[in-house]
Amino acid sequence: MAGSIDELDAVVNDVADETRFSGAVRADVGGDTRTWVFGMADRRHHVANTPDTRFGIASGTKGFTALTVMSLVESGDIGLDTTAREVLGDDLPLIDDAVTVEQLLAHRSGIGDYLDESRLGDINDHVLTVPVHELWSTEQYRQVLDGFPQVFAPGDRFAYNNSGYVVLALIAERVARVRFDELVRQRVCTAAGLARTGFEASDELPPDVALGYLGPDGFGTNIFHLPLLGSGDGGMFTTVADMHRFWQQLFAGGIVTAGTVRLMTTPRSDVPDEGMRYGLGFWLADAGATVTLEGYDAGVSFRSSHDPTNGDTFTVASNTSGGAWPVARAIGA
Repeated sequence: MAGSIDELDAVVNDVADETRFSGAVRADVGGDTRTWVFGMADRRHHVANTPDTRFGIASGTKGFTALTVMSLVESGDIGLDTTAREVLGDDLPLIDDAVTVEQLLAHRSGIGDYLDESRLGDINDHVLTVPVHELWSTEQYRQVLDGFPQVFAPGDRFAYNNSGYVVLALIAERVARVRFDELVRQRVCTAAGLARTGFEASDELPPDVALGYLGPDGFGTNIFHLPLLGSGDGGMFTTVADMHRFWQQLFAGGIVTAGTVRLMTTPRSDVPDEGMRYGLGFWLADAGATVTLEGYDAGVSFRSSHDPTNGDTFTVASNTSGGAWPVARAIGA
C-alpha cells in the first residue's frame, strides 16, 4: 500500500500501536522522507529506540555477502563458475564437486543445509547444534556445516539455503585472505559509505545496537540463540538511514558495476511459495522491478525494499521476533 508520506504516517502509527511494534521504519516516497521509531532498544535500562539505533538484519546479510562475492568476481579473484571444491579442498566433503559459486548465490546448489528453514518450528527455538560461543569466525562454522549430504543435483532447482551463504563466506575469506566480516566492511560498507553497518559480536554489542527480544514483553534476549559473530547467512546490524543509502549506492554503481547489479537482479528462479522471484543474493518482485532484502530470526525481523524505477524505498527493522511483518505488510514494504 504505498501512498503519500502523510497517508503512510497514519498507517504506521496505527499498526505500531495495535501490535506494540518495537523498532524503526523509514519511507522514501516521491522525494519525501519520514522515519518513525517505537519501543525500547534496552528494556532493562529504559533506553528508547531512535532513528540512529542499529538493528539486526538476520538474512538481510545475504545481500551483503553476495555483493562481497561479486566484488571478488569483478576483481578476478574468483569466477561465477569457480567450484566450491576448488577453494575448499578436502573440507566439507559432502558438497558435490560440481557446485559453483553461481549456484550457491542463487540458492540452486542442492547442498545440505545446517539450518533448513522448512523444518524449523518456533522462531524462538534453540536450533544451533553447538554452543553459540564456538561460532566466532567463519572458519569455526565448518563444524556446523559438515555432515549434511547433498539434497539434489547442483543447479536442479531453487531451495533457500543458509549453508550455501556461509560456504560463500568461507570461499571469499580464503580467496581474499581477509576475515569475512572485515571483507564485507571493505568491499561493501566502506565502498557505499555505510558508516553504521557491519558485524558485531553478541557479547559486546555497542550501546547504539538494539538488543533482540524474544517477545513484546519481558527481558529475554536472543544472546543464546544466535552465533557469537555472524557470517555469510546473517548477523549484520544497520540503521534505516544506512539501508536507504545502501540502495542508492547499489543502483548508482557505488558497490559493484551497473552490469553486475543487473546480473544480480535478473531472476534465476520463481519462488511461488513466497510470491517472489530470486536473483543472486536478492529477492525480486514477481512483477515489476522492486528488489528486497529480508531477515527473520529470534529477536530480529527486517525487511527493506527498493524500486529502482522511481526510487521509492521502505525499510522496517524490529528488535523483536516477527515484529516487523505487520508494519511491512501494511505499508507495502
